[in-house]
Amino acid sequence: MTSAGEMLKEAAASIAAAGCDAPEGDAKALVAKALQVNVEELDRDGATALTAEQRRAIEELVQRRKDHEPLAYIIGHCEFAQLELLVDSRVLIPRRETELLVEVAEELPQGARVHEVGTGSGAVSLALLKKRPDLRVTASDLSAEAVEAARENAARLAIPLEVTVAEGLPDSLEDVDLVLANLPYVTDSTIFERSPEIQREPRIAVTGDCGEDGLGVIRGLVEETPSGWRLALEHDTHHGPALRELLREAETRTDHRGDERVTVGLAP
Repeated sequence: MTSAGEMLKEAAASIAAAGCDAPEGDAKALVAKALQVNVEELDRDGATALTAEQRRAIEELVQRRKDHEPLAYIIGHCEFAQLELLVDSRVLIPRRETELLVEVAEELPQGARVHEVGTGSGAVSLALLKKRPDLRVTASDLSAEAVEAARENAARLAIPLEVTVAEGLPDSLEDVDLVLANLPYVTDSTIFERSPEIQREPRIAVTGDCGEDGLGVIRGLVEETPSGWRLALEHDTHHGPALRELLREAETRTDHRGDERVTVGLAP
Protein backbone atom coordinates (compact mmCIF):
# COMPACT_ATOMS: atom_id res chain seq x y z
CA MET A 1 0.00 0.00 0.00
CA THR A 2 1.09 3.58 -0.66
CA SER A 3 2.22 5.59 2.35
CA ALA A 4 1.40 9.25 2.97
CA GLY A 5 5.06 10.13 2.40
CA GLU A 6 5.18 8.31 -0.94
CA MET A 7 1.95 9.95 -2.04
CA LEU A 8 3.37 13.31 -1.07
CA LYS A 9 6.41 12.83 -3.32
CA GLU A 10 4.19 11.63 -6.16
CA ALA A 11 1.87 14.63 -5.79
CA ALA A 12 4.76 17.12 -5.71
CA ALA A 13 6.28 15.64 -8.87
CA SER A 14 2.93 15.74 -10.65
CA ILE A 15 2.26 19.36 -9.65
CA ALA A 16 5.80 20.38 -10.67
CA ALA A 17 5.35 18.74 -14.09
CA ALA A 18 2.24 20.89 -14.62
CA GLY A 19 4.39 24.01 -14.21
CA CYS A 20 2.94 25.19 -10.90
CA ASP A 21 5.00 27.22 -8.45
CA ALA A 22 5.96 25.77 -5.05
CA PRO A 23 4.95 22.16 -5.84
CA GLU A 24 6.23 20.72 -2.54
CA GLY A 25 4.27 23.18 -0.44
CA ASP A 26 1.17 22.72 -2.58
CA ALA A 27 1.45 18.93 -2.30
CA LYS A 28 1.71 19.09 1.48
CA ALA A 29 -1.34 21.34 1.74
CA LEU A 30 -3.42 19.14 -0.56
CA VAL A 31 -2.44 15.80 1.01
CA ALA A 32 -3.10 17.24 4.48
CA LYS A 33 -6.53 18.48 3.36
CA ALA A 34 -7.46 15.11 1.86
CA LEU A 35 -6.38 13.29 5.03
CA GLN A 36 -8.01 15.93 7.26
CA VAL A 37 -4.82 16.56 9.22
CA ASN A 38 -2.54 19.57 9.54
CA VAL A 39 0.79 19.73 7.75
CA GLU A 40 2.75 19.10 10.97
CA GLU A 41 0.91 15.81 11.50
CA LEU A 42 1.64 14.88 7.90
CA ASP A 43 5.38 15.42 8.41
CA ARG A 44 5.27 13.28 11.54
CA ASP A 45 3.11 10.44 10.21
CA GLY A 46 4.50 10.09 6.68
CA ALA A 47 4.81 6.31 6.96
CA THR A 48 1.07 5.84 7.54
CA ALA A 49 -0.49 3.65 4.84
CA LEU A 50 -3.31 5.19 2.79
CA THR A 51 -6.60 3.58 1.92
CA ALA A 52 -7.79 3.49 -1.68
CA GLU A 53 -10.38 6.14 -0.82
CA GLN A 54 -7.75 8.47 0.64
CA ARG A 55 -5.53 8.03 -2.42
CA ARG A 56 -8.44 8.91 -4.73
CA ALA A 57 -9.22 12.01 -2.66
CA ILE A 58 -5.61 13.17 -2.97
CA GLU A 59 -5.51 12.50 -6.70
CA GLU A 60 -8.68 14.57 -7.23
CA LEU A 61 -7.21 17.56 -5.37
CA VAL A 62 -3.88 17.26 -7.15
CA GLN A 63 -5.63 17.20 -10.52
CA ARG A 64 -7.39 20.46 -9.67
CA ARG A 65 -4.03 22.04 -8.86
CA LYS A 66 -2.51 20.66 -12.07
CA ASP A 67 -5.33 22.44 -13.90
CA HIS A 68 -4.01 25.66 -12.26
CA GLU A 69 -6.91 26.18 -9.90
CA PRO A 70 -5.44 28.41 -7.16
CA LEU A 71 -4.35 26.48 -4.08
CA ALA A 72 -6.35 28.78 -1.78
CA TYR A 73 -9.58 27.91 -3.59
CA ILE A 74 -8.87 24.19 -3.33
CA ILE A 75 -8.10 24.19 0.38
CA GLY A 76 -10.70 26.90 1.03
CA HIS A 77 -8.64 29.38 3.03
CA CYS A 78 -5.54 31.57 3.05
CA GLU A 79 -3.53 33.61 5.53
CA PHE A 80 -3.48 37.40 5.36
CA ALA A 81 -1.92 39.69 7.97
CA GLN A 82 -2.06 36.91 10.59
CA LEU A 83 -5.72 36.16 9.89
CA GLU A 84 -7.01 32.93 8.40
CA LEU A 85 -9.65 33.87 5.84
CA LEU A 86 -12.10 31.65 4.01
CA VAL A 87 -11.80 32.20 0.26
CA ASP A 88 -13.45 30.72 -2.80
CA SER A 89 -14.17 31.65 -6.41
CA ARG A 90 -16.42 34.55 -5.30
CA VAL A 91 -13.42 36.63 -4.29
CA LEU A 92 -9.91 37.63 -5.25
CA ILE A 93 -7.29 35.80 -3.20
CA PRO A 94 -5.62 38.31 -0.83
CA ARG A 95 -1.92 38.82 -1.61
CA ARG A 96 0.87 39.67 0.80
CA GLU A 97 1.57 42.98 -0.97
CA THR A 98 -1.96 44.14 -0.12
CA GLU A 99 -1.01 44.09 3.56
CA LEU A 100 0.63 47.44 2.79
CA LEU A 101 -2.87 49.00 2.76
CA VAL A 102 -3.36 47.79 6.33
CA GLU A 103 0.01 49.26 7.35
CA VAL A 104 -0.92 52.65 5.90
CA ALA A 105 -4.24 52.72 7.77
CA GLU A 106 -2.58 51.65 11.02
CA GLU A 107 -0.88 55.06 11.07
CA LEU A 108 -4.21 56.86 11.56
CA PRO A 109 -5.01 58.62 14.85
CA GLN A 110 -7.32 57.15 17.48
CA GLY A 111 -10.93 56.78 16.34
CA ALA A 112 -10.32 57.70 12.70
CA ARG A 113 -12.98 56.83 10.09
CA VAL A 114 -11.98 54.42 7.30
CA HIS A 115 -13.88 53.00 4.35
CA GLU A 116 -12.63 50.28 2.02
CA VAL A 117 -13.92 50.09 -1.55
CA GLY A 118 -13.76 46.69 -3.26
CA THR A 119 -13.31 44.69 -0.07
CA GLY A 120 -13.65 41.21 -1.64
CA SER A 121 -13.11 38.67 1.13
CA GLY A 122 -12.94 41.51 3.67
CA ALA A 123 -9.23 40.86 4.21
CA VAL A 124 -7.98 44.44 4.52
CA SER A 125 -10.80 45.80 6.68
CA LEU A 126 -10.86 42.76 8.97
CA ALA A 127 -7.08 42.80 9.44
CA LEU A 128 -7.23 46.53 10.20
CA LEU A 129 -10.00 46.12 12.77
CA LYS A 130 -8.11 43.25 14.39
CA LYS A 131 -5.03 45.44 14.79
CA ARG A 132 -6.83 48.74 15.48
CA PRO A 133 -10.27 48.08 17.00
CA ASP A 134 -10.48 51.77 17.93
CA LEU A 135 -10.90 52.73 14.25
CA ARG A 136 -14.34 53.09 12.67
CA VAL A 137 -14.12 50.85 9.61
CA THR A 138 -16.72 50.00 6.98
CA ALA A 139 -16.40 48.30 3.61
CA SER A 140 -18.22 47.83 0.32
CA ASP A 141 -18.00 45.90 -2.91
CA LEU A 142 -19.98 46.00 -6.14
CA SER A 143 -20.25 42.19 -6.08
CA ALA A 144 -23.06 40.87 -3.89
CA GLU A 145 -21.25 37.50 -3.79
CA ALA A 146 -18.08 39.14 -2.49
CA VAL A 147 -20.05 41.03 0.16
CA GLU A 148 -21.56 37.73 1.27
CA ALA A 149 -18.06 36.22 1.57
CA ALA A 150 -16.77 39.22 3.55
CA ARG A 151 -19.69 38.98 5.95
CA GLU A 152 -19.03 35.26 6.43
CA ASN A 153 -15.40 35.99 7.30
CA ALA A 154 -16.39 38.76 9.69
CA ALA A 155 -18.85 36.46 11.47
CA ARG A 156 -16.35 33.60 11.65
CA LEU A 157 -13.65 35.86 13.09
CA ALA A 158 -16.11 37.68 15.39
CA ILE A 159 -14.93 41.04 14.05
CA PRO A 160 -17.73 43.63 13.71
CA LEU A 161 -17.52 44.89 10.12
CA GLU A 162 -20.35 46.55 8.25
CA VAL A 163 -20.20 45.56 4.57
CA THR A 164 -22.54 46.88 1.88
CA VAL A 165 -23.10 46.34 -1.83
CA ALA A 166 -22.08 49.48 -3.72
CA GLU A 167 -20.20 50.47 -6.84
CA GLY A 168 -17.54 52.94 -5.74
CA LEU A 169 -18.27 54.98 -2.64
CA PRO A 170 -21.64 54.31 -0.95
CA ASP A 171 -24.00 57.31 -1.22
CA SER A 172 -24.37 57.69 2.55
CA LEU A 173 -20.64 57.94 3.27
CA GLU A 174 -19.55 61.08 5.15
CA ASP A 175 -16.47 62.49 6.90
CA VAL A 176 -14.03 59.71 6.03
CA ASP A 177 -10.39 60.11 7.08
CA LEU A 178 -9.08 57.47 4.66
CA VAL A 179 -10.48 55.56 1.69
CA LEU A 180 -8.70 52.26 1.07
CA ALA A 181 -8.93 50.33 -2.18
CA ASN A 182 -7.29 47.46 -4.03
CA LEU A 183 -9.24 47.82 -7.27
CA PRO A 184 -8.73 45.98 -10.58
CA TYR A 185 -5.64 47.14 -12.47
CA VAL A 186 -4.79 44.26 -14.83
CA THR A 187 -5.76 44.85 -18.46
CA ASP A 188 -7.64 42.38 -20.64
CA SER A 189 -4.50 41.87 -22.73
CA THR A 190 -1.83 41.68 -20.02
CA ILE A 191 -3.76 39.15 -17.91
CA PHE A 192 -2.51 36.47 -20.29
CA GLU A 193 1.08 37.44 -19.50
CA ARG A 194 0.54 36.54 -15.84
CA SER A 195 0.18 33.21 -14.10
CA PRO A 196 -2.65 30.94 -15.30
CA GLU A 197 -4.09 30.97 -11.77
CA ILE A 198 -5.16 34.62 -11.98
CA GLN A 199 -7.45 33.73 -14.86
CA ARG A 200 -9.45 31.53 -12.45
CA GLU A 201 -10.18 34.47 -10.13
CA PRO A 202 -13.25 36.71 -10.59
CA ARG A 203 -12.60 38.79 -13.69
CA ILE A 204 -14.56 41.68 -12.17
CA ALA A 205 -11.93 41.83 -9.39
CA VAL A 206 -8.90 41.39 -11.65
CA THR A 207 -9.54 43.51 -14.75
CA GLY A 208 -12.96 45.15 -14.34
CA ASP A 209 -13.24 48.16 -16.68
CA CYS A 210 -9.54 48.99 -16.44
CA GLY A 211 -9.09 50.14 -20.02
CA GLU A 212 -5.83 50.01 -21.93
CA ASP A 213 -3.68 51.53 -19.18
CA GLY A 214 -5.18 49.52 -16.31
CA LEU A 215 -6.27 52.65 -14.44
CA GLY A 216 -9.91 52.98 -15.52
CA VAL A 217 -11.47 51.74 -12.28
CA ILE A 218 -8.95 53.51 -10.05
CA ARG A 219 -9.41 56.77 -11.96
CA GLY A 220 -13.18 56.48 -11.55
CA LEU A 221 -12.87 56.19 -7.76
CA VAL A 222 -10.54 59.19 -7.57
CA GLU A 223 -12.96 61.28 -9.63
CA GLU A 224 -15.96 60.48 -7.40
CA THR A 225 -14.12 60.98 -4.10
CA PRO A 226 -14.83 64.36 -2.49
CA SER A 227 -12.00 66.85 -2.84
CA GLY A 228 -9.54 66.71 0.04
CA TRP A 229 -10.39 63.18 1.18
CA ARG A 230 -7.30 61.01 1.64
CA LEU A 231 -7.01 57.81 -0.39
CA ALA A 232 -4.62 54.86 -0.22
CA LEU A 233 -4.76 52.99 -3.53
CA GLU A 234 -3.01 49.75 -4.43
CA HIS A 235 -1.82 49.60 -8.04
CA ASP A 236 0.50 47.80 -10.44
CA THR A 237 4.23 48.28 -10.02
CA HIS A 238 4.51 50.69 -12.97
CA HIS A 239 1.50 52.85 -12.03
CA GLY A 240 3.19 54.94 -9.32
CA PRO A 241 3.95 58.00 -11.50
CA ALA A 242 0.39 58.06 -12.89
CA LEU A 243 -1.13 57.83 -9.40
CA ARG A 244 1.05 60.66 -8.14
CA GLU A 245 -0.37 62.75 -10.99
CA LEU A 246 -3.95 61.80 -10.08
CA LEU A 247 -3.69 62.68 -6.39
CA ARG A 248 -2.52 65.79 -4.54
CA GLU A 249 0.34 65.64 -2.01
CA ALA A 250 0.91 62.05 -3.09
CA GLU A 251 3.56 59.60 -1.97
CA THR A 252 4.07 56.01 -3.11
CA ARG A 253 4.93 53.19 -0.70
CA THR A 254 6.89 50.06 -1.66
CA ASP A 255 5.86 46.50 -0.84
CA HIS A 256 7.94 43.68 0.69
CA ARG A 257 9.68 43.13 -2.63
CA GLY A 258 10.63 46.79 -3.00
CA ASP A 259 8.09 47.45 -5.78
CA GLU A 260 5.94 50.59 -5.87
CA ARG A 261 2.54 49.29 -4.76
CA VAL A 262 0.38 51.78 -2.80
CA THR A 263 0.02 55.51 -3.44
CA VAL A 264 -1.41 57.73 -0.70
CA GLY A 265 -2.70 61.22 -1.39
CA LEU A 266 -5.65 63.62 -1.46
CA ALA A 267 -8.48 63.61 -3.96
CA PRO A 268 -8.14 66.67 -6.23
